[in-house]
Amino acid sequence: MNKDAKRVEEILAAVKPLAAEYYRLTNKPLGVTGEVAEYVAAQKLGLTLAPPRTSGYDAIRKTPLGDERIQIKGRAFGETSTPSQRLGSIKPGAACDTVLLVILDNATLEPTGMWEAPYPKVIAKLAEPGSTARNVRGSLSISAFKQLARPIWSVNPPKTPSVR
Repeated sequence: MNKDAKRVEEILAAVKPLAAEYYRLTNKPLGVTGEVAEYVAAQKLGLTLAPPRTSGYDAIRKTPLGDERIQIKGRAFGETSTPSQRLGSIKPGAACDTVLLVILDNATLEPTGMWEAPYPKVIAKLAEPGSTARNVRGSLSISAFKQLARPIWSVNPPKTPSVR
């Protein structure tokens, strides 16, 4: 890990408890959820973060078929969260292959699960008629996104049966 990446890790480690406490006191997010989500996704999944302000994607995954560009969306979620929470805006025409949702525990900002959906599938869902949030703001509910996605990481992965 290079010196800058190590320092970012230290900063996020210091910010996470402060942001969680701020949320407990005000019931409002501090505004670091996206940065924490990007960092933990890169850490847990072995992704390379794109330079800041890269248009259309936040990270790259190396695959045998080439680089895969990933747009990362983070949401802090907890016992008192409403199930109608939405992802941030997803714009059509972005240089992106996959959308990754990182769910963080709003009490600690530790990751609890990650889901991934192909970008074209997400854009097709956003284009369906019937929802202002989908059609105008480019925003899907978490539950609608999960219907398109597959789970790729969990703090409590399902147990696999042992082979005897």
